[in-house]
Amino acid sequence: MVNTIRQKAIVGKNGKIEISQSQFKEGASVEVIILNDSVEIEDETTYLLKSEANKKQLLKSIENVKQGKIVSINLEDYEKNNL
Repeated sequence: MVNTIRQKAIVGKNGKIEISQSQFKEGASVEVIILNDSVEIEDETTYLLKSEANKKQLLKSIENVKQGKIVSINLEDYEKNNL
């Protein structure tokens, strides 16, 4: 039987995390899963803008769309002919 405990903890010096639970015997084997709810996830645009080459290509693509320079591709046809 799996015993599950959910407990908040604070990351201490050098990344140390302490969990205090009296219901486990000393030396017991346990599995720990850590969920970090404070990590900020950046969106794809922000990620792409970090590289100068990607930024240049992204801004060029945006300008092409504004000018109506758009190419439409039927993905089913493309896959049949190219994959």
